[in-house]
Amino acid sequence: MAKADWMYDSPELLTYYQTEWGQPEHDDQRLFELLCSELYQAGLSWRTVLNKRAAFRKAFKNYNIRKVAQMTSEDIEQLMVNPMIIRNRAKLNATINNAQAVLNVQASEGSFDRYLWGFVDGQQIVNHPKTWTEVPTESALSLRISKDLKQRGFKFVGPVIIYSFLQVIGIVDDHLRPQ
Repeated sequence: MAKADWMYDSPELLTYYQTEWGQPEHDDQRLFELLCSELYQAGLSWRTVLNKRAAFRKAFKNYNIRKVAQMTSEDIEQLMVNPMIIRNRAKLNATINNAQAVLNVQASEGSFDRYLWGFVDGQQIVNHPKTWTEVPTESALSLRISKDLKQRGFKFVGPVIIYSFLQVIGIVDDHLRPQ
C-alpha cells in the first residue's frame, strides 16, 4: 500500500487517523502501549496491528507497565502460541524490556510523559503537509530521541519507529492539510 493511502485501507484505519493518530497523549500507560504498537508494526501493516490491539492489550495486562515489566520467559512462551497476537519473539521480549526501561525513565524523570514531551518543551510540532510525499520517515528529533532511548536500554526504537511514534502520540502532527 502506498504511504499516501494507509488511512483509507479500512474504515477502522480512517477512524483511527481521524480520532487517535496525532492527538497529544500524556498518560504514561497509553504512551507505553503506543510505543509497543509501533514496534509491533515494524515490517507489517498498521491495519494488522490495529486488528490485534485488543488481543495485545489482554496479553500484556492492558499495558500496565509494572505488570509487564515483571513478565518472564515463561510468559513469552505462552504468548508465542497465542494466535491472536503477532508472535515475534524479539518484539515480545522488547515489550517486557521496554516496560522495565519505562520504569527507569519514570524513576529518573518523574514520568515517561515528562521525558518525551521534554524534548519539545511541551509544545506540539504541527507540520500539516499538503501531501504524504512531504512527510519524512525520520527527523533530527526522532534521531535524538532514538539515540537517548537506546542509551536507556530500550529496544526496537530506531529513528523511523520513533518518528512514527512521535506522530501517533501527537508530539508531531503530520495530518494532511485540507485541500
